[in-house]
Amino acid sequence: MMAASTIRYEQPEPAIARIVLARPEKRNAQDRDLLYALDDAYTRAVRDERVRVVILAADGPDFSAGHDLETDWAMGDARPRTLTGGFDAPGAEGWFATEEELFTGLCLRWRDLPRPTIAEVRGRVIGGGLMLVWPCDLVVAAESATFVDPVSAFDMNGMEYFTHLWELGARRAKEMLFTGEPIGARDALAMGMVNRVVADADLESATLELATRIAGRPPFGLRLAKRAVNHGLDLQGQRAAVEAAFGLHQLGHNHNLRLHGSIVDPEGRAVIRRNARRSHPDRRDNPTQEPR
Repeated sequence: MMAASTIRYEQPEPAIARIVLARPEKRNAQDRDLLYALDDAYTRAVRDERVRVVILAADGPDFSAGHDLETDWAMGDARPRTLTGGFDAPGAEGWFATEEELFTGLCLRWRDLPRPTIAEVRGRVIGGGLMLVWPCDLVVAAESATFVDPVSAFDMNGMEYFTHLWELGARRAKEMLFTGEPIGARDALAMGMVNRVVADADLESATLELATRIAGRPPFGLRLAKRAVNHGLDLQGQRAAVEAAFGLHQLGHNHNLRLHGSIVDPEGRAVIRRNARRSHPDRRDNPTQEPR
């Protein structure tokens, strides 16, 4: 069942599903229930033969502040979607399994949905928020949109779905990871990370117009075109890179456990907040739900 408090499913046209992150009071920070509700919504769209395009949008001023560090990520009553198990295993095994299920596993699953997907993005996309945007096929961004992976502040290599090289290119990826500085919508457009930039007021209508144009094409042709491109990404090593970086991510967690007794460096929050204030000096509502 989808949790109505975290995800809203809309159908503005029979051929278009619009899935909305509906946790604006938390800046759409992700907990386990939101991620599973999102997976349920994607599944609903795919099983509806009328739906040819899926839009992913968000309520509130920010698309997503990443992973909610205040939530309980326990998997005791979870129904896994990626055939992963061992969530309660001791040592590193249990957390490895949890992240493999909720983060890399779901992202790879969403990347390969047999329908075109479009992310409709406004405001900040922080850390784990990128893990919702980057699996989408197309991105329409509002002028207000910014994108950042600040996870190196937690003494980690970056977020779990590590496709930075393909989204940004090697040098810009390194700059984002090394500095934690955000990339604005226009820069993201120039580097090919987003397809279009529009005024904030036009974001929903522009995204729907693009989805409508795509929905007018034969669905099997769209499915084959998507598979061809994604297969090309895999031949370039994208999936292997995600898996390799995930292993480094787990090494970072265990390094922090040995040093701090926590899976992330506890000083990371302060570093990210300082960067956020420097990047958005006019905003007092910097997110408190930094990514993990």
